[in-house]
Amino acid sequence: MQVRVKICGITSAADAIAAVEAGADALGFVFYDKSPRYVTPAQAVSIMQSLPPFISRVGLFVDASVEEVNRIVAETGIDTLQFHGDEPPELCRQFRHATLKAIRVRGPESLRNIPHYPVTGILLDSFVAGNPGGTGVQFKWNLAIEAKRMGRPIILAGGLTPATVAEAVRFVNPYGVDVSSGVESVPGRKDVAKLRDFVAAAKGAR
Repeated sequence: MQVRVKICGITSAADAIAAVEAGADALGFVFYDKSPRYVTPAQAVSIMQSLPPFISRVGLFVDASVEEVNRIVAETGIDTLQFHGDEPPELCRQFRHATLKAIRVRGPESLRNIPHYPVTGILLDSFVAGNPGGTGVQFKWNLAIEAKRMGRPIILAGGLTPATVAEAVRFVNPYGVDVSSGVESVPGRKDVAKLRDFVAAAKGAR
């Protein structure tokens, strides 16, 4: 099965359209106001109106309450939830939507809680103190292979670029890959050439 590609941190309709035209399967919208890629629900809705059908719309949350998540889901119509903070398994059980839990990997011990999360998939990102994601830092991919043995679909993130994603896909064979800073010209602004190169490299790696 060909790897799925998610482009995260979408902040404009132009970037969303460029990502879709490059072949992305999913777009991520960051509802975390400390991120340089933050969008309001109203901004996300405006961007989504430009999208064709069959593109997954993922909302990224960091330690948000159940009430806040439900409100944003109702306002935007996002179809997938991505929890990127210290959310416990109990919180992830509260929703009927497809759900991803991000695990910030610094070592084998980071993987211990994966079996406890009742989620659709696990997203593996790099651990950087004080920063929940979008750091451009890579972790050791052998840990992603360990995570795959736990039986959940794995989405690989953390420092991926057009130059490294093909090697990552061949090494890990993940369900999907996720990129934000690796296809940007500046934080929050995507580079069209990098988008095209990234998606082509990821999907051509097998």
